[in-house]
Amino acid sequence: MKTQPSNRIAANAKKVWRINASLYMLLPIIAAGVVTYFQNAWSIPDYILYIGWAVLIAALFIFIWLLPAVRWKRWRYEVFEQEIYIQSGILIVTQTIVPMIRVQHVDTEQGPVLKKFGLATVSVSTAATTHHIPALALEEALELRDRIGVLARVEEDDV
Repeated sequence: MKTQPSNRIAANAKKVWRINASLYMLLPIIAAGVVTYFQNAWSIPDYILYIGWAVLIAALFIFIWLLPAVRWKRWRYEVFEQEIYIQSGILIVTQTIVPMIRVQHVDTEQGPVLKKFGLATVSVSTAATTHHIPALALEEALELRDRIGVLARVEEDDV
């Protein structure tokens, strides 16, 4: 069994994931506000409203504070000459090995939230799927993209 990959993603990844989770949680918050506003008109019992708000607050804590921290702790990667080793997951930790010979192209992606924090995601595409290494410092992501690109070309030339 391989040892755990040594490289971590940027610590700012937690902030990015928290902002994204906050944006996704806006709709449930608005819905809960609407239900609260119309509680009397819709004859909703108080205890149902309290349970709903308790569930929403628990979900906010889990999705905005807990999961990004655990996700960051689990995310690791390492690039070797023959393969890319990626480890991710929250409850179930997935360890993926992508052979360099299978790499078709490598991209960097940077949305508005990642850009604000100077981060980028490296996407490694094979014929079957695309693997992502999220939230790397921009310069690190560009260097990693170029390194994987060179290693993948070397493998193709040797065959």
